[in-house]
Amino acid sequence: MARGIRVEFAGAFYHVMARGNRREDIFFGDEDRRFFLKTLSDACERTGWRVHAWVLMDNHYHLLIETPEPNLVEGMKWLQNTYTRRLNTRHRLWGRVFGDRYKAVLVEGGSADYFSALLDYIHLNPARAGAVKVAGGGSVGDYPWSSVRMVYAGGDRKRFPWACVAAGFEAFGLGDTAAGRREFVGRLDKRAREEMEAAGVVPVPATMDARLSHLRRGWYWGSQAFAEKALALGKDLIKSRRNAAYRSGLVYRAHGAEEAERILKKGLELLQLQIADLDKVPGSDASKVALAELLSTKTSAPQAWTAAELKMKSAANVSQQLRRIRCTRGPRRKKYEKAKRILSDIFD
Repeated sequence: MARGIRVEFAGAFYHVMARGNRREDIFFGDEDRRFFLKTLSDACERTGWRVHAWVLMDNHYHLLIETPEPNLVEGMKWLQNTYTRRLNTRHRLWGRVFGDRYKAVLVEGGSADYFSALLDYIHLNPARAGAVKVAGGGSVGDYPWSSVRMVYAGGDRKRFPWACVAAGFEAFGLGDTAAGRREFVGRLDKRAREEMEAAGVVPVPATMDARLSHLRRGWYWGSQAFAEKALALGKDLIKSRRNAAYRSGLVYRAHGAEEAERILKKGLELLQLQIADLDKVPGSDASKVALAELLSTKTSAPQAWTAAELKMKSAANVSQQLRRIRCTRGPRRKKYEKAKRILSDIFD
């Protein structure tokens, strides 16, 4: 069976899900969950993603992602591959962590009904799985690894910079206040109890498509008008992919291309390096490595591109130099730290 296309456009919303290989665990403890959130944080910094909701279960996760730039595929490739490498290294394992392809359901983010239904769907996962016992006086907010506990129930100081709550509170007519946060959690607890009493039947507003299975198995979640718009975009994408020039232009996406080129140009200027002279500067040069690290952490540009632009031989060499610099001491380390301070002016 042919793989479904990923419809990408600026400002798109997605319900992203991934399970462990053979439905095995992808988290072996709380430290792994912290590790995943750190990797997600790195991915958001590289891509500009905004995350409106998430939940981390034992063998799968759910995310509600907004992509200000059309870069879901590039970002998800980096997120899952990086977490796989990091988890395998931590536990001295090898092989796949995730099974099959991640699912990404395109969501009508501008619709309060569809957006709020997806928020509830994600946040109620722990209650539906029995991880919290609302019938026994527990709360959805007791589950420590979801955006309810980590974002919506807390104040500004407890939030990740990439976590967005404004649309979530607005969807339910609540304010980002102490009272609004309590009501946000209380409403979820009430809904969880109602679902238990109704034997798991999930109520939805009359204005919405009642097929909540679309949140897991469909390709879109929204109105018919939204589906027609998304289908038109998908057809355009299929036509474009037949063109070899289009495929070769997909070396890196918007956040990678524009931001990487800006950082590269400004970084070389600040470090007083000329493009024509880069061939004469070793790939292990501390200033080059500092600039390569900035490109790696702030954009989704692949390391093959960074290697070509900075004349650092190959993507493998870039990775090797980034690992080595973290253990370097002495004059080279001082030069690297100085270069990092200079490059920080790019974002001032």
